[in-house]
Amino acid sequence: MSADEFDPFVERAFARAPRMADEDLFAARIETRLASSTRLRTMALTMAGLIGGVVAVRQSLNSAMDLGTSSVTTPALSLGQDLQNVGYDAQLSVQPILDQFGLSDMALGSMGGMSLFWVGTVALVGLAIAGAMKLSQEI
Repeated sequence: MSADEFDPFVERAFARAPRMADEDLFAARIETRLASSTRLRTMALTMAGLIGGVVAVRQSLNSAMDLGTSSVTTPALSLGQDLQNVGYDAQLSVQPILDQFGLSDMALGSMGGMSLFWVGTVALVGLAIAGAMKLSQEI
């Protein structure tokens, strides 16, 4: 068969895909996977937004800006103290995990900004690797 005959033969052979017996089941399974990944993505983005919002509020309350209204600063200081308590509670909940990995002397609240950046970067890279592994298992 020459090259001129082969190309039209291949085009005719693949012009119509054969119908599979479980085509409807396959489509339903794909739709279910897409719906579940959408829920997971929505939850992850919501949590990231909440955490980012808390950090933004905490940083703005801890900033040394004085807007000239002392009536606002008292509730703001109270809210800032509440956010610090939440951070301390988070540290207490993470501490057993750090102890398990031999990092018992590590205190997240006393870390500098650059250290927290690198810890966050390592965590995100780990999540990306775990997501890639899960995706490769599903394909």
